[in-house]
Amino acid sequence: MTARSSADSSRQAQHVLPATLTGWALFLDVDGTLLEIAPSPDAVVVSPTLPLLLGKLQQQLNGALALISGRPLAELDQLFQPLQCAGAGLHGAEWRSSPGPSQLLPVDLAALEDARQRAHELVRALPGVLIEDKGRTIALHWRKAPAHEAALRAGAERIAGATGLVIQPGKCVFELKPAGINKGDALRRLSAQPPFAGRRPLFIGDDLTDAFAIEAAQRLGGAGIAVGPTLAAIADGELADPAAVLKQLQCWSEQ
Repeated sequence: MTARSSADSSRQAQHVLPATLTGWALFLDVDGTLLEIAPSPDAVVVSPTLPLLLGKLQQQLNGALALISGRPLAELDQLFQPLQCAGAGLHGAEWRSSPGPSQLLPVDLAALEDARQRAHELVRALPGVLIEDKGRTIALHWRKAPAHEAALRAGAERIAGATGLVIQPGKCVFELKPAGINKGDALRRLSAQPPFAGRRPLFIGDDLTDAFAIEAAQRLGGAGIAVGPTLAAIADGELADPAAVLKQLQCWSEQ
């Protein structure tokens, strides 16, 4: 057995959640982790108690709580108001280590504009497919049009090949984003900054895009928790669904 496979086996054997968050920094995905996935991104429901719970954990951790999402940070601020915290949006294309203005990573805006035009042309022939234009990424949702999955994948691959963008697959979505941007790099960037530096990173996420962050947390001496089965094979623990995540967050907040 190799050192890597031995470590993987040990991780799966432990398969436990930290009893408390003492010494940890908490990084949370949003859709599918904190919030149930909705038919469209603007249809998600945020419980009024969730921002309060996150705010309490943020205080307990002296600010070392961050949201890492495919959504823009401004959208997260709106969803979870009055909470504002550190985080990374657009899979890491923007980030902030504390509440306030965010920083944007440089991207090829011309390539994104080319991809945007090609994406609109593509979906005109695919009724029910939704374009979510986030400025620095472009998500193509096929949840309402499952019959178009294969055609949409092929079209997204053509756009990526023509523009130099990469495809990030997710739950009923193909997202076009600049190469070299992912949630793992976002977690590493935040972990090097106060108030996260010196703490073990704990990331919780549910989808393929979250695999980068789980692996980054583990490499930094922390851990990753999978929500649902998609990432269970690489995670240190598993929670069934967003309801279970909220229950676990509540338990931690009472420690």
